[in-house]
Amino acid sequence: MIYADNAATTKMSDAAIDTLTRCMKETFGNPSSLYSIGQTAKEVLEKAREDVAGVIGAQPREIIFTSGGSEADNQALLTAAALGKKNGKKHIVSSAFEHHAVLHTLERLKKEGFEVTLVDVHENGIVRPEEVEKAIREDTCLVTIMYANNEIGTIQPIREIGAICRQKKVLFHTDAVQAIGHIPVNVEEDNIDMLSSSARKFHGPKGVGFLYVKKGIKAENLITGGAQERGKRAGTENVPGIAAMATALKEAASKLDENTVKLSAARDRLIAGLKTIPHSALNGDEHSRLPGNVNFCFEGIEGESLLLLLDDKGIEASSGSACTSGSLDPSHVLLAIGRVHDVAHGSLRLSIGETITDEECDYIIKSVGEVVEYLRGFSPVWRDLVSGKKQFIL
Repeated sequence: MIYADNAATTKMSDAAIDTLTRCMKETFGNPSSLYSIGQTAKEVLEKAREDVAGVIGAQPREIIFTSGGSEADNQALLTAAALGKKNGKKHIVSSAFEHHAVLHTLERLKKEGFEVTLVDVHENGIVRPEEVEKAIREDTCLVTIMYANNEIGTIQPIREIGAICRQKKVLFHTDAVQAIGHIPVNVEEDNIDMLSSSARKFHGPKGVGFLYVKKGIKAENLITGGAQERGKRAGTENVPGIAAMATALKEAASKLDENTVKLSAARDRLIAGLKTIPHSALNGDEHSRLPGNVNFCFEGIEGESLLLLLDDKGIEASSGSACTSGSLDPSHVLLAIGRVHDVAHGSLRLSIGETITDEECDYIIKSVGEVVEYLRGFSPVWRDLVSGKKQFIL
């Protein structure tokens, strides 16, 4: 099998598994306890906090451990909203293709009286800093723009947007779930106030993540109870999972340059090959995108059928976010960049890992071409396009 859905989740690294199992066996104490095994667990917890902070250029006390990216997104947005409300500011700026953890939280805040402006992402899938600046108002309490899109992989001009927010004295949050461990991220250099991440995207365990909150910002509690995480996230910490996340993140950071070169070459090989399929189109900018992301639309087919037939050929991929895999609606990300419904339905996301080979890339290209041709062979939409009853879009 060729696993090409790393944007959904990654396989845990051997080093992360070793850390996880060792902690489960040897460091099982409650880190809030005063006796030795508890204090040993606390030492492991705080070492992990230092390691995570070091990778992103933060201070250890600025890291709050969470259950993953969605929780971190929720806590960041609700924190900014609470602070804004206290100061009479109830306007938020975001983009039209954020992850649903952000978009659904924004919908919740709208019901509480907040106003939300979603800036365009344009055909290349990139937010323009000048449009963010134009959207900021006197009553804006937050700008939240994802670092890299989870479906089409486009990397946003975060540093420029963050600088605008600093100049305007507006809090800036970024959902960096797809970026951390795959491209360089530094919260100070990028002018970031809050950042969300998830361990399962960089070969760590599921159910673990973190939120960076810049010193001086009072985080809003989502879970109340005990005094864990300096009172900002109640509940006994998942020490083995957190330690494994730190191990995975340090490992990913140490191999970042090496993996970027290899994945970028494989990505470009896939893009070049899939472009030869008639009436296909790459979604998002070809160059300003994650090293391992390839996202295409193929006219005249349904993405679900494409995925099932590719699975029969030993290729595991997706048509978009795993969080919305049960939906029959076309991707909101593809609609945001201007793809029409009929075309957006025929999408394929390949998110490759570091072990991909040239031979596997070529097999993917060959298999996708064969499956697309097969599906078009009995598609009434394709017949209408070929006969001229409908006009080709791609």
